[in-house]
Amino acid sequence: MSQFSSVARGLALVGATAALALPAAAQSTKTPKYSNEFLNIGVGARALGMGKVQVSLATDATAGYWNPAGLTNQTHKYDGVLMHSELFSGVVKNDYAAFSMPIDDKSALGVSVLRLGVDNIADTRALVNEYGYVDYSKIEYFSVADYALLLSYARKLGVEGLSVGGSGKIIYRNIGKFAHGYGFGIDAGVQYNHKGWNMALMARDITTTFNSWNINSAEYVKGLNSNVAIKSDSIPKNSTEITLPRFVLGVGRRFDLPKQFSALVAVDLEATTDGQRNTLVSSKTVSVDPRLGVELGYKNLVFLRGGAGNFQKISSVVDQSLQWKGQYSLGAGVAVSGLRIDLALSRLAVEKLGSASQTNSLIVSLGYGFK
Repeated sequence: MSQFSSVARGLALVGATAALALPAAAQSTKTPKYSNEFLNIGVGARALGMGKVQVSLATDATAGYWNPAGLTNQTHKYDGVLMHSELFSGVVKNDYAAFSMPIDDKSALGVSVLRLGVDNIADTRALVNEYGYVDYSKIEYFSVADYALLLSYARKLGVEGLSVGGSGKIIYRNIGKFAHGYGFGIDAGVQYNHKGWNMALMARDITTTFNSWNINSAEYVKGLNSNVAIKSDSIPKNSTEITLPRFVLGVGRRFDLPKQFSALVAVDLEATTDGQRNTLVSSKTVSVDPRLGVELGYKNLVFLRGGAGNFQKISSVVDQSLQWKGQYSLGAGVAVSGLRIDLALSRLAVEKLGSASQTNSLIVSLGYGFK
């Protein structure tokens, strides 16, 4: 009974800290609903193949992103993960790298780097010169990219199987020469493993995350036709963007099956606080998106995965009727002598009913754990 009391205290600690942060964040007027959304796409082909159900399961270097508390449970002394995926038929590149290691028998450190970007965008504003002729040498190219650095720490508590952790994240967002922004935020989580059960609570942006944007207004108007009147209020201004907290409650259970097969089933409930969203549970205060992930394994060597989530009411292109539709994913993996090769097939969003299917994104990640 004392063990579960300690677990409850750990969960309450994360929840109470987040609750204290909410009133201050709610008073701000600059809280866009999808601020820093690039940090919510997910990392690691294993997780993405399971529908991003991971906060109670992550026990390798990816835990720095999903739930830093899981860093204390990695099975190898050192662990590293690399991931690459391409979205929208390769236009958007999504890259991720992470490394983790223990400090002692009770604590661990992790570092994660993420980049989501579009490169080689043509700036054709000066394509036509003052004489009305096309001059291709005037075309310039720029990139739009978002970066994040996460520094994570985790520690085991007095109760067996109970860990807490936190990640400080530094964000840099760049829109060519036109604008750039810097941000900082903190994530915190708790994870508890007991008799095959995995339970966790993760709080992202627990203190709210602030992005400060600096706009290069001179570059913004450069090259525009001098005959076109530019209103001063149409030029973007320097601003501060606030990301409100989101919470993920996760539960998972591993089952041993005959002939060295195994099954892992997990559920995540993700609650956002930035306004009403199109989710199964939706209100002006909190919206909840439930997700389900399954992993079938053989000898802890070969794995097949599936996931479902992001259920939304989508309108039909034929009669505009609304129907519930979800986002589904598949994955597979192999683990040999510390090397993990994982593949996932997923979509970035739910497509409209009756429309052509979106291009699936193929996610590839490599992980290696060694002593």
